[in-house]
Amino acid sequence: MMRGMNTLAHGHRLRTGRCSETGRGYLLTTVVQGRTPLFADFDHARLAVQAMRDCDGAGLSATLAFVLMPDHLHWLVQLRRGSLSALMGRFKSCSAAAVNRARGTPGVVVWQAGFHDHAIRDGQDIRAMARYAIGNPVRAGLVGSVGEYAHWDAVWVGGAR
Repeated sequence: MMRGMNTLAHGHRLRTGRCSETGRGYLLTTVVQGRTPLFADFDHARLAVQAMRDCDGAGLSATLAFVLMPDHLHWLVQLRRGSLSALMGRFKSCSAAAVNRARGTPGVVVWQAGFHDHAIRDGQDIRAMARYAIGNPVRAGLVGSVGEYAHWDAVWVGGAR
């Protein structure tokens, strides 16, 4: 019981002080339930990447960069419409449904509750943030160079703050 209470308290801390400002860039991080390396499977990873692209296509976000690690996601994004919580809710819901369909595991929880966000402040080097996020597979020892890793992308979009 205490563990559940700690989880709830942690989730609450993640939301404390969160504000969503359209037009602002954010570095979002979310984790697979139980840190299971679900996205080590190429097909499952591509389903999650498609869910990010669908959020962009719906006008909610503009992806600046991302890296989908086996057990978590770093997503550098410009919020276009709605809130960060709505964006992450849609991404998690759509990606989980697609992965569960592919696995034949309907209703299984894919993502941990909550997410971490870092608002990009004026003057912060967004390219450095993108490079840091994308460098995760190398730092984790999964590959020798970023070019060897399949689940990342970076697109410079001018105007992101």
